[in-house]
Amino acid sequence: MCKSLGANNLSFSTKLQKKVAETLAGLAPGIPFADAEIVRQEAASRRYREFPPSVSVWLVLTAHIRHQHTEYEALIREGYDHASARHFVIDAINAKLTEWRATRFIVDDD
Repeated sequence: MCKSLGANNLSFSTKLQKKVAETLAGLAPGIPFADAEIVRQEAASRRYREFPPSVSVWLVLTAHIRHQHTEYEALIREGYDHASARHFVIDAINAKLTEWRATRFIVDDD
């Protein structure tokens, strides 16, 4: 019985990983392998399992870019609140999304 449950979990996990990889490839086909691997792993993690892959990949992709490819962390250290820091890095995030040939971009709602 437990063996079967394990197989079902593996099958679910494998299917989720495949859907996440397909979603990322469609969303940002030019993303470098190292960045893609980080995004794929996080988007398929337990934290995001309640979301469809289209949502989890977008959330993880934009967070990854914000934290790894912009001045967001430096702005936070300088004392900016999270909302302000996010506002100031939107153009940098969209530039990285453009570089990675993304099909979706962040729109500033302010």
